[in-house]
Amino acid sequence: MPPDGSSALYSLCLVVVPAYVGYYLFCAVKKPSVNCNPKFSKFLERHCPILSEKFWPTIWCVESRLQTILRVILQTRPPVSYEREMLDFSDGGQVALDWVSNDLNSVYGQTKPVVIIMPGLTGTSQEGYTLHLVAESVKLGYRAVVFNYRGNGGAELKTSRTYCATFTDDLSCVISHVLSRYPQSPVMAVGVSFGGIVLTNYLAKVGPESGLVAGMTCSSPWNVFESSKTLEEPINLVCFNRLLCNKLKQAVVRYEHLFRDMCDLKAVRNCVTIRDFDTNFTTKVFGYKSVDEYYRDACIHGKVQSIQIPLLCLNAIDDPFSPGKFIPVEEARRSPNVAIVVTCRGGHIGFIDGCLIPNSVGYMQRIFCQFSQAIYNFSDELLACED
Repeated sequence: MPPDGSSALYSLCLVVVPAYVGYYLFCAVKKPSVNCNPKFSKFLERHCPILSEKFWPTIWCVESRLQTILRVILQTRPPVSYEREMLDFSDGGQVALDWVSNDLNSVYGQTKPVVIIMPGLTGTSQEGYTLHLVAESVKLGYRAVVFNYRGNGGAELKTSRTYCATFTDDLSCVISHVLSRYPQSPVMAVGVSFGGIVLTNYLAKVGPESGLVAGMTCSSPWNVFESSKTLEEPINLVCFNRLLCNKLKQAVVRYEHLFRDMCDLKAVRNCVTIRDFDTNFTTKVFGYKSVDEYYRDACIHGKVQSIQIPLLCLNAIDDPFSPGKFIPVEEARRSPNVAIVVTCRGGHIGFIDGCLIPNSVGYMQRIFCQFSQAIYNFSDELLACED
């Protein structure tokens, strides 16, 4: 007699569930690989114990796109009260800096550290990951300031100069401004996705004169050409690429009177992908002859050896924005200043962990907490390691 439906389903579960649990435990739950020189590695082992522990992606959210999409839906939004400051530039442009001064916290006194947070491509101070980084900074006794790029975060775009992965002048001005406002405070910058590309390009350009004591990047694509290719794969095109491109186009259309003489606005409106947008807009605004020339300049995988301050980079090998095989782990192992942490799972800015129920404070934020404390409290030890 054939089994009824419920018996068949029960039998199927007896096979599928143990098989999936086995797959999860043996293939998805792994320690991250920490790629850096031995001295930096010892420093991280002492002060960032999370890097020696297994990363437990939430069992029902292992796949990279799920990690990426569900982070936006599931991540809590801690209450953060910002104080906005408009920073004007010599070319007539401006950016909005959203501060949490944390003056009531007296842990560090006059030398209270400052963390500059740089969001993703279309991100602002209101992104979930940004709010969490700010909230954790405040708990640790730091000041936090979110650098909203030109025209973002509700700030008016006043000139035809916007922002791109290679334009680091605004970041340089923001750092100088923070240092002038708090001259006794050590300053660290955290760049997420696109923000990490800008930060890395800045550090590679200025060498030891960055004004920062350290940096951290999260889910930043290393090879922009390969990132562009993977984002144009059918599923990624629908889930991510078109949405980001539409946001970029909306910003241009809002201020199209500034760009009429610089680019073909009809072509910009017809863009479908980020590469289309960079071809028809970014290259025109920033004076590149082609999108390939811009992408060659933007790529950071070949700039590891130019970094002159401690830089911790967190990437997932399954990131749909940044193919894992192009993460420059060998270069990091030869670098005196760069550590690249690679998890087996995590997607793009996902890193949803907690075996059954996601942790309220994400993996990315917990690494930030431990690394920033190590930098602010034990920097002399790291300098001794370099010697």
